[in-house]
Amino acid sequence: MKNKGILRGIFGKPLHPLAQAYVASIPVDSRLYRHDITGSIAHAKMLAKQKIISEEEADLIVNGLISIGEEIEHGKFNSKPELEDIHMNVEARLFEKIGDVAGKLHTARSRNDQVALDLRLFLKEAILETIDRLKNFQKILITFAEANQKVIIPGYTHLQRAQPVLLAHHILAYFEMFQRDKERFRDCLKRTDVLPLGSGALAGVPYSVDRDFLARELGFAVVSANSMDAVSDRDFVIEYEAAAAIAMMHLSRLAEELILWSSAEFGFIEIDEAFTTGSSIMPQKKNPDLAELVRGKTGRVYGNLMAILTVMKALPLTYNRDLQEDKAGLFSTVDILGTSLEVFTEMVRTLKVNSGRTYEAAGTGHTLATDLADYLVKKGVSFRQAYDIVGEIVKYAISKGKSLSELSLEEYYRFSPTFAEDVYSITVETSVVARKVYGGTAPEQVSEALSRAKRLLESEVEGRSD
Repeated sequence: MKNKGILRGIFGKPLHPLAQAYVASIPVDSRLYRHDITGSIAHAKMLAKQKIISEEEADLIVNGLISIGEEIEHGKFNSKPELEDIHMNVEARLFEKIGDVAGKLHTARSRNDQVALDLRLFLKEAILETIDRLKNFQKILITFAEANQKVIIPGYTHLQRAQPVLLAHHILAYFEMFQRDKERFRDCLKRTDVLPLGSGALAGVPYSVDRDFLARELGFAVVSANSMDAVSDRDFVIEYEAAAAIAMMHLSRLAEELILWSSAEFGFIEIDEAFTTGSSIMPQKKNPDLAELVRGKTGRVYGNLMAILTVMKALPLTYNRDLQEDKAGLFSTVDILGTSLEVFTEMVRTLKVNSGRTYEAAGTGHTLATDLADYLVKKGVSFRQAYDIVGEIVKYAISKGKSLSELSLEEYYRFSPTFAEDVYSITVETSVVARKVYGGTAPEQVSEALSRAKRLLESEVEGRSD
């Protein structure tokens, strides 16, 4: 018996060439070849174990599949678009290699649970790789924060200078974001780590298959509980893409800040030339294109998430061909997030900080106004009254073109007799030091936060919780 390629069943008429090209997914799903072969090998072993096929037949199938895998890896495999997808291409090649015994591989299996298996195998690997890249990026953030632990910068709200903070404190905010990202991916892994094989097309299979054996052989934590859900579930794909969208949003926020900070208007940092590009017409330009591209590619990841949600929103149980559209967006998202993290890891590693400029900026724009109000509160003035007093002082200082530190004591007296010489002890440094609350920007708190972050990463490597 010869494999006929695209399955036509009762149809006597071949698929129209346009329709054949339209349904073909081999350009996308060929990426799943390793996972398809791995799943098929486990399935063949299980069939032999359960005496559904003989050991000899299983050996022929397994060796044939291994050989096909080697052909693909060495570029000697010629896939045929008319065979529609990677699964049918592998099966057709298996027929060529071992003959009709290849037809026994599909016993107790549907392409529906086969595809679901391959996708879960792929995504399990992708999740672990994503988590590793996030960890590597966090390590660089810690290194950068430690190297600039004493650097003071202006903190912002509404993109207006607000209060002085340590640069390390600012960077560790991103460490926390990416920590939450890892938690989301780990949570996604739990729901991806479910074996669908054995569900058949939708109703299960009428053979005494050993699904627990398959789960052990393929490294799955649990076996799917409902065959109809198993072949139509793509929640795990949606979860990955949602977690990736949030992670890209975090990267994009950092990208925006690096773009701003590297501009002449800010002048806080210099992005290494290896991660900038020039202008086609202006020779002086040094553009932060890598950061801009991460910001731009975030939109593509958002689009991929919306695409899979739209595919799934009206699908009746169980499998529908719409689900063929689950892979292109997922592969795109995996690649974009992975490469973006790698690029940012190296870019942050080479950043240079202009600490003189950041310090100057931290002390201008009346960033010590809140500290001035707190000064009055500590002398018995209510905060709301102190707030109003300092608001008037700032308005006066602006009208005189002075900073708060340039006002004389007599000028302070105009607004409140509570002021004394010690008002001049309020500085950028004392502002930072004063915020000793857990999670604040005081140097000792930031130092402890760095230690906690390092302990957290070390505990993850060792497989324990901190």
